Amino acid sequence: MTKPLTTIGRRRLLQAAGLGTTALATPWLWRRPAMAQEKPAELIVRAWGGVWVEALDKGVSQPFTEATGIAIRHDLTEDNEIRPRIWAAVDQGRVPPIHVNWDTSTNATKSSLRGVTEDLGDLPNLADMLPAATPAGFDGVPMINMYSYVYVLAYRDEAFPDGPPVSWREMLEPRFKGRVALYNDGIGFHPAAQIAGGGTLEGIPDDMEPCWAFIRELSAQEPLLGEDPDFTAWFQNGEIDIACTILSNARAAKQNGIAVSWTVPEEGAKVDTDGMWIPKGLPGNELHWAKEYVNFAMSQAAQQEWTSLLGLPGLRPGLTAPADLAGDPAYPQTPEDFARLISVPTRILVENESDWFQKFQEIMQG
Repeated sequence: MTKPLTTIGRRRLLQAAGLGTTALATPWLWRRPAMAQEKPAELIVRAWGGVWVEALDKGVSQPFTEATGIAIRHDLTEDNEIRPRIWAAVDQGRVPPIHVNWDTSTNATKSSLRGVTEDLGDLPNLADMLPAATPAGFDGVPMINMYSYVYVLAYRDEAFPDGPPVSWREMLEPRFKGRVALYNDGIGFHPAAQIAGGGTLEGIPDDMEPCWAFIRELSAQEPLLGEDPDFTAWFQNGEIDIACTILSNARAAKQNGIAVSWTVPEEGAKVDTDGMWIPKGLPGNELHWAKEYVNFAMSQAAQQEWTSLLGLPGLRPGLTAPADLAGDPAYPQTPEDFARLISVPTRILVENESDWFQKFQEIMQG
């Protein structure tokens, strides 16, 4: 997730130099003592590359800059790489390398349990979010979940002329050797592999042999392994026919004119969330404006634009689904949609995902 930001041309030209007029024009801002509101020249927000950072830039970062005059720099360091750097800075009493971390909820939970996150419970827009936006089991609000997403079975239309694949096991068909794609650590795939391998959700995490048996079968297909921007590129270049990836990546390829579709197979597909958090140790004024950024990311306008561009359902009520995703089971908005999906408690993910990632990589490396 470290490819450079693609510049987005559309930018509204607003005059937002002074806090006084800006605060009056933007009700998502809330006031602090004058010293705390001194504006930094920029805020650094960690993000993923490709369509991810493009959507964040257009839906949140650009409007924030236009309203406040504060530039946003996107740090595309991979989330698992930047986490130890943030932890070390907090442990050593140094200023952290970023202001806001856009992170998976699992990784954000790890940092929350470590005690390196600021409390975001005073952000006004949090009151307008769905309950799922506030993580359970914490004193305070160490992170805020922003949207949900599904790891779909994406496929090239030409490879499935008779209709979409019905099972993850169709990845094992000989014709797909060398044309299957997964994340390089298997993220999002383990629960589906557990079911496809003949196991049960109740077997997670203590009886995962069905998962590993299926992944061993799949390794013989010599799958391509990568990160978010790779999936869109692979589909666009005609390098893959079938993949486990987040809906946004397949949708981006389709919007670029590639004949790609996606489905939730009969075994189900994993649903998860991403969120934002702020590391401890920022100077007071920078902490204030970092909070303003996260607060703005929860506003109706930002949630609508940002999550629509990602093709993901935001966790703020009243958002309109993109026309091409309305009613799509991979865009869950109803209890029936969620019933088809696989949800693994965050605690189990935090305790086991690093071991799952290592096991997946060992299998793939032979």
